[in-house]
Amino acid sequence: MGRGAVPASSVDKITLADVAAAAQVSVPTASKALRGGSDVAAATRSRVESAMADLGYAPPVRQRRRAGLIDLVFTQLSPWATEIIRGAEEPALSAGTRLAVSTASDERQRERWLDSLASSRTDGVILVLTELSPYHRARLQDLHVPVVVIDPIGQPAPSLPSIGASNWAGGITATEHLIELGHRRIGTITGRPELLCSRARLDGYRAALERAGVDVESSLIAVGDFHYESALAAAGQMLELPEPPTAIFAASDVQALGVYEAARQHHLQIPRDLSVVGFDDVEMAQWASPPLTTLRQPLAEMAALAARTLLEGNAESFNQRVELATNLVVRQSTAPPHRHAARAQHDAGPSRGDGLTEELRS
Repeated sequence: MGRGAVPASSVDKITLADVAAAAQVSVPTASKALRGGSDVAAATRSRVESAMADLGYAPPVRQRRRAGLIDLVFTQLSPWATEIIRGAEEPALSAGTRLAVSTASDERQRERWLDSLASSRTDGVILVLTELSPYHRARLQDLHVPVVVIDPIGQPAPSLPSIGASNWAGGITATEHLIELGHRRIGTITGRPELLCSRARLDGYRAALERAGVDVESSLIAVGDFHYESALAAAGQMLELPEPPTAIFAASDVQALGVYEAARQHHLQIPRDLSVVGFDDVEMAQWASPPLTTLRQPLAEMAALAARTLLEGNAESFNQRVELATNLVVRQSTAPPHRHAARAQHDAGPSRGDGLTEELRS
């Protein structure tokens, strides 16, 4: 019997296995081809589609049975994570869905989490700053679990939708705010160098200085890790320079609080002696003394979009990068440089540095 030669009485009983046999492929390959899988060759997809048309096969309409659970997985918990949980919780609760919050900071924890995922049901996974090895990514794919990534560590796989913020524009806005106030010696404390968001914020800082004709000095760029302690140490070193900065842009609000403490230890007043800008606008930013000027990152909105994407079953078709806008929230931690500092800065004149530190050259 040739391809497509199926008795008329049995047309309504055509199965995917019949299509696979007619196209001379396996059933899983036929299934991937019909679902638009990117790992199926064009010629194979064409054979499967032709076989489906010849046989009159109509894929069954399946209502995906909801599990009522979304997995929210972090590298670590922090004030930043609290905003993500709050954002994901609202659409989840509205849909009668629970959130399961996990941390997976190393390979062993990720393996344990995937083992638990294999033995349970979920409507999808929101990965937050969690880098998966190719092996772990393959395990997720085998489990057919929809995944959305928030602020990926590296370049996300093309098959995974990712949601982030306009970090580069945010870095420009933060730095331009300080430049417009009259600052020229502006330091920055980055996040972890391997993170895309860290590099983008640093690039924005550099772009704003270059646009204003201000030299980028390596002594005013410190590598941080988004934590308080790293910023305290980095800001302390900057403030002991022969020509210390009059302003510091920290890549997170938590790091900005580390700068506050470094300023206190050096008997400096914020913003009289040192202006400080953070990034994120977590709740503690408005409680700082003085309240912190910062770039608001729409963390809750990012998480809500990720949750809705999973709940609506759109993760597979949502294979793109989405960036939500950041905006400047001006509070009391920034002001024009004090006149004595401004005069010393003017007398010193510009000095050219070599840009990035070695950690950020790679």
